[in-house]
Amino acid sequence: MRVLIVEDEFVSRRLLTRCFERVGVVDVAADGFEAIEAVKAALDDKQPYGLITLDLMMPRLDGLGALRQLRKMERAAGLQSTHCAKVLMVTALNDSRSVMTAFQDEADGFVVKPLKPDQVDETLRKLGLLAAQPIAAH
Repeated sequence: MRVLIVEDEFVSRRLLTRCFERVGVVDVAADGFEAIEAVKAALDDKQPYGLITLDLMMPRLDGLGALRQLRKMERAAGLQSTHCAKVLMVTALNDSRSVMTAFQDEADGFVVKPLKPDQVDETLRKLGLLAAQPIAAH
């Protein structure tokens, strides 16, 4: 699977890359405009991203603006919803308004910084992108 990490802060980009390298090939973008360019190129190549992480607050074009545009691009490319990228919003904001807006704009998940690997894994399991952990025998 192809993964696109969209994050303006270097340390967070590096951490996210480490978290998602085990689920696919990772590309990075520093803001929403770079994300739109990357998604367009992937769609043009007929190799769309399976997972996109979007930081909510970025310069030039924020995560919600990028999310709206990439969903329009997927529809214009004729992708059915089952073949669209899973979008995971990543943010330092943990307020219900941001969460609701992200889901209304067709985000698939939401994680709050500072990221914890267990939190990321659980979110990936919920999205069906990581196998469920086996139940430990007692």
